[in-house]
Amino acid sequence: MSKLKDKVAVVTGASKGIGAGIAKALAAEGAAVIVNYASSKAGADKVVADIEAAGGKAVAVGGDVSKQADAENLIAKAIEHFGRLDVVVNNSGVYEFSSIETITEAHYRRIFDINVLGTILVTQAAVKHLGKGGSIINIGSAVTRLTPAESAVYSGTKGAVDAITGVLARELGPRGIRVNAVNPGMVITEGVQSAGIADSDFEEWARSQTPLGRVGQVDDIAPIVTFLATDDARWVTGELVLASGGMR
Repeated sequence: MSKLKDKVAVVTGASKGIGAGIAKALAAEGAAVIVNYASSKAGADKVVADIEAAGGKAVAVGGDVSKQADAENLIAKAIEHFGRLDVVVNNSGVYEFSSIETITEAHYRRIFDINVLGTILVTQAAVKHLGKGGSIINIGSAVTRLTPAESAVYSGTKGAVDAITGVLARELGPRGIRVNAVNPGMVITEGVQSAGIADSDFEEWARSQTPLGRVGQVDDIAPIVTFLATDDARWVTGELVLASGGMR
């Protein structure tokens, strides 16, 4: 399978979880991948090693996407290593639930800076190099449909990502660049497990609310992103793909 042969992709926040799965899936379709990480170099190096072991090409590049210099360096490294850019997956994100009484400026700024500003800065740096047929995929969240209690800031960031997706689809469409978002429901990742959410009452509630009767896995999300990156999705832009097993 090589629907992304000779293409180059940048995946932010790709050292673990959904981002790692996306990086591996894009590489399996033939893309050379820049595996971005903020702090876990070891995790990113393992993703690169897994891609190379499967016959693919990848390079790990560190950087905080909420810093303009880091975002620009990330894209510059893609051009330096592989000579072009075709796909950008804005996956970097953090989540932390907090009641309205306990929200702080630091909580707000950290989550908005990474989830929203990071998406804008990486995209801003990338569009200088994306041409006709380019694809930007933002990773949002089903929380924009579910609006769970104590998620005002996190859900607010993902609502912003939804809006940014629609705006940029219109703005970049005339240049032949597509912009879409994939909005996962609950997905079992390292972060979910370390937070104690896996096998918790919350997971049981999520499963009970999901028509397909289970919570998501990384492998449920990566193929959707891959589809949006390929020419198979050439007539798809400005879409918010809810990937939640029917939970809404």
